[in-house]
Amino acid sequence: MINIAVLVSGGGTNLQALIDAEQAGRLENGRIALVVSSNPGAFALERAAKAGIPSEVLRRRDYPSAEAWGEALAALLAEKEIGLIVLAGFMTVLSADICRRYENKIINVHPSLIPSFCGEGFYGLHVHEAALAKGVKVTGATVHFVSEVVDGGAIIAQKAVEVAPEDTPETLQKRVMRQAEWLLLPQAVSDFCAGRLRVDGATVTKA
Repeated sequence: MINIAVLVSGGGTNLQALIDAEQAGRLENGRIALVVSSNPGAFALERAAKAGIPSEVLRRRDYPSAEAWGEALAALLAEKEIGLIVLAGFMTVLSADICRRYENKIINVHPSLIPSFCGEGFYGLHVHEAALAKGVKVTGATVHFVSEVVDGGAIIAQKAVEVAPEDTPETLQKRVMRQAEWLLLPQAVSDFCAGRLRVDGATVTKA
């Protein structure tokens, strides 16, 4: 059984999708052992408490440097014997050291079809605002491994979602969550924990 740490900063809707999947028996060989929040007021912490999952708050500003914050996170992950890290709306950039220590063991969900609308500054509603401003007819979500390059890791899975003419960033965000993020992320986590994912450079294959 692989211990999973979910890192959050806000409402925790993707965390809830993972909790629901685990409770339904759909996280094969995986269990959510820890939730780490960068924000003490995150509603995700309430979701964790309701599900009986231990949680910790690690705020970047409570540490003198990014390196010190990273060391605190690494120590916590080691203590809980974490085998997979899932970024679910986590607003603090992981250090290069953490990315190296957990190479191909950190999964992120991004609300666009990478390489579109990704990288520095593209998070949350900003992604959907950019998609609508560009006038795209199709958007979606991407689940990928995390590397030292923001949104640059190997892609595990993607799912397209149609953009409606009347969409606002908020309505598009909700549709992408329901039709893509909440489906892709639990499946990718389950595939990882079951040993079905193989990484060869920038390519991920599913056994």
